Amino acid sequence: MSGISFILNGEPFETGSTGSLLVVLRDEAGLTAAKDGCAPQGQCGCCTVWVDGEPRVSCVTPVTRVNGREVTTLEGLTDVTRRAWGDALCATGGSQCGFCSPGIIMRLEAKVEDDHESFTKAMLAHTCRCTGWQTIEEAVAVRRGSRRISGDRDMARASERAAIEGGTHQEVGPQVAQGAGGFADDIAPRDALVALRALDGTWHVADDIASARRLAGTVQGRKSTVAIDWPLPVVDGEWSHTLCTTWVEPAYVEPDAAWCEPGGRAHGPLNNGGAFGGKTSSELREVARRLADENGRAVRVLLTREDVVRSGPKRPPMSLAVRADGSGVMHAVRTEGLVESIARFAPDWTVVEHDVVGPRTSMSLRAAGWAEVAVMRASVTDPGERGDHVTAPNGAQAWATVTDDVVTVNVNAGRILDEVVLRSYAIGATHMALGWVRSEGLAVSSDGVPLDLTVRSFGVLRAVDTPRVDVTLVDDDGPPVNGSDAVFAAVAAAAWRHGGHRSRWPLFR
Repeated sequence: MSGISFILNGEPFETGSTGSLLVVLRDEAGLTAAKDGCAPQGQCGCCTVWVDGEPRVSCVTPVTRVNGREVTTLEGLTDVTRRAWGDALCATGGSQCGFCSPGIIMRLEAKVEDDHESFTKAMLAHTCRCTGWQTIEEAVAVRRGSRRISGDRDMARASERAAIEGGTHQEVGPQVAQGAGGFADDIAPRDALVALRALDGTWHVADDIASARRLAGTVQGRKSTVAIDWPLPVVDGEWSHTLCTTWVEPAYVEPDAAWCEPGGRAHGPLNNGGAFGGKTSSELREVARRLADENGRAVRVLLTREDVVRSGPKRPPMSLAVRADGSGVMHAVRTEGLVESIARFAPDWTVVEHDVVGPRTSMSLRAAGWAEVAVMRASVTDPGERGDHVTAPNGAQAWATVTDDVVTVNVNAGRILDEVVLRSYAIGATHMALGWVRSEGLAVSSDGVPLDLTVRSFGVLRAVDTPRVDVTLVDDDGPPVNGSDAVFAAVAAAAWRHGGHRSRWPLFR
C-alpha cells in the first residue's frame, strides 16, 4: 500500500502507518497535545483534533481516512489562540491536571459560543474528572469576551494550593491547559521501546504501540450489560439511617504511564496531579526501571484504559448504619488501614471487615472511610442554615446544600493561598460527590473482575447533568490544608439528604 499524505498544521506530512491518527500524531510527528485517555474507545475526547476544520476523535480515526485532507492539532492553532485559551482556563480554574484540556479546547474553539446549551451539548463528547465543568464554561465566557479576568495572581501560591488539594506536585499556569503539564508519556524519548501488559499480567515490549498491542493481545473494553450490585447487605436492626455503597472506579482520565532509561530514574505516573489517590500504589515506576535495564534501552510502560479499570484500586464498598447520636457500625470490604483510620476519626463506630471477591480496594482514594462516616453522622444532624456540615480529619470544614438547580458550598481550609484554585477544587469535589451519590458504580463479575471497562460506563456526571455550584471561601489565618475532601463529604451528605436518604448508592442506577 502506498503511503498516506496529508497537511498537518499547515505542512505536508507522510506516513506509512495504517494505524490510528492519534498514534501517528504522537509517535511519528511528536505532537503530544492530543492525549490518549481511552484509546481505542473514542469516549473521553482527550485526543480531539480537527480534520478539515471539524473536531474528530483521533484515537478511532484510521490515518488512512485523512489521506489528502487537512489535520490540525492544538500545536497548529495560532500562538494568540493557544494563549487565549490557556489564560482563560487558568483564570477560571478550568484546567487542573490539564490532561483533558487540549481536546476540549479544540472542540470549544471550533464549535462553541458563549451559550450554556451549546457548551453542554459539545461536552457530551468529553470526560473531565477534575473540574466539574462549570469552570470550563466560565473559561468560554472569558475567551468570548463576556467575562473579565481578575487581577494578577501568584502562581507559586496557586501551585502550592493545587498540590495541597491534589496530594502531589501540580503546576498551575496557562501552559498546563495547553497540555504541557509534563505527563510521563509526553516527555518520554520518542525512540523508547513500548511495554504493554497482557491479561495474564506479563509485560510485552516492542518498538511501537501497535506491535506491543499485538503481542499483549489487548482487547477494547466494553460497557457491561450486567447490572451493578451491592456486595454487602443492609445492616439489620433499628437504625436512624442505613446505607449500602458499591464498587466505584476513581475514573482519573490520564492512564498510568512511566518511562525509564537503563540505570536511570523512572518518571511517572504522578507527574502533574494526584488522580484522587488512585495512582499512589502504581507499580509502573518499578516495571519501567526493570524493563529498561533488561532491554538496555529506554522503555515506556503504559496502561490501557482497560488495564486501569481491571487492576486499579477501587473505593471499598460498605454497608453502614447510624444511630440518632451519630454512632454506628460499618461493614466494609477488607481494606488495609481502614480499621485504624475509622478508629482515629470515629472511635464510637464499630468496623466489621468482610472478605469479598472483587477488585482490590484502597484507603488512598479520596476521603475513603471517613467521608462515609461523616455522611452518616450528618444525616442525623440538623443541617442548619449553611447546610450539612463536615469537619475533616485535617481540620478543614465544609457546609453544603443541594437542590435540583444549585449546590451551595462553604469551605474553610486555612489560608486560601489562591482563590481560583481552591474554588476550582471545591467545584470539582462537588461534581465527584454528586456522581458518587447519584450515578457512579462499576459492574463486577462473580469472580471479581470489573466488567464496565469504558470511560462512559463509570457513571461520571456529564456537563448537561451537573447543576450550578456556588462556592464561598471562608477566610482563615490557619495553616492551609486540603479543603476539597471536606467539600466532597459535605456535598455527598447534602445530596443524600436531597435524595431522601434512600439506602443504596448510586441513587439513580
